[in-house]
Amino acid sequence: MTVIPSTTPGRTPPPAPVDPDSGPLLDPTVMARLDQLDVMSRKMLAGKLKGERRSKRRGQSVEFADYRNYTIGDDLRFIDWNIYARLDRLFLKLFLEEEDLAMYIVLDVSKSSDYGKPNKFRYMQRVAAALGYIGLVNHNRVVLCGVSDGLVADTGAMRGRRKVSQLVSFIEKLQPMGPSHMAEACRRFALQHRSKGVCVVLSDFFVKEGFESGLRYVAGGKYDLFAVQCLAPQELEPDLQGDLKLRDMEDDDLAEVSITQPLIKQYKANLNAYCLSLKEYVTRRGGTYLFTSTAVPFDTLVLNYLRERGLLG
Repeated sequence: MTVIPSTTPGRTPPPAPVDPDSGPLLDPTVMARLDQLDVMSRKMLAGKLKGERRSKRRGQSVEFADYRNYTIGDDLRFIDWNIYARLDRLFLKLFLEEEDLAMYIVLDVSKSSDYGKPNKFRYMQRVAAALGYIGLVNHNRVVLCGVSDGLVADTGAMRGRRKVSQLVSFIEKLQPMGPSHMAEACRRFALQHRSKGVCVVLSDFFVKEGFESGLRYVAGGKYDLFAVQCLAPQELEPDLQGDLKLRDMEDDDLAEVSITQPLIKQYKANLNAYCLSLKEYVTRRGGTYLFTSTAVPFDTLVLNYLRERGLLG
């Protein structure tokens, strides 16, 4: 027997669900919504090039900052002649400088990221592409780095909307590889990128050696750090039972375990404690910790959650 689905005349059937692990990293609908956003920094960071962001420096924007007494050699175009007419004294008008902002996106490409449904790596690729897009269309300097057991890929500084396709293509070509050695990867990143800026680290932060030794290179100091931890639903609520042999995805270590409900409960408690320790570590050093499950639609994360936490505005 064939079942024919009933339809209401004149009503368009709902679209089929989209598989989050396939399709383009960014589609035109999402990009149109991202056009309304910009990267925010809680720190006043000096840029290298003229841009659209207010600086502490005095410059030549249209936004007035202050007056100072005229001295010989100053540009006569900036004398306030109205004040001269009233006070018979020369004052120079100062304006705020506008500079660009450096935005660093550090993407975890270690093997452990290639897990879950929706897939963690694909999810982080899409978030990285969205953040990079926002940075580029707002004329910020965007650098994207892939890290695993070191700094495995680096775009170099990119600027302007015309670089969007190059950035997205770069992210598409990244593949999960190698174990996580966050300390070495972050050390090399910090050595190669000494300019101050906003630094977004996208990772599951599952590092055997611990995340502390790596994050200390990007926490505090010259970077405004946002640590975004992405975990799969299967890691938060594992559906396992019985006698199993588990293999570590990064170094192939094997462990034979008997999965019971008390063990699952202990696993969740340990995972919560681990995430909490990461949050406290980042927060104590002036950074911002954000947690997401890949079950959360990536555009919801970017358009809502990251705005609420101050990364975008």
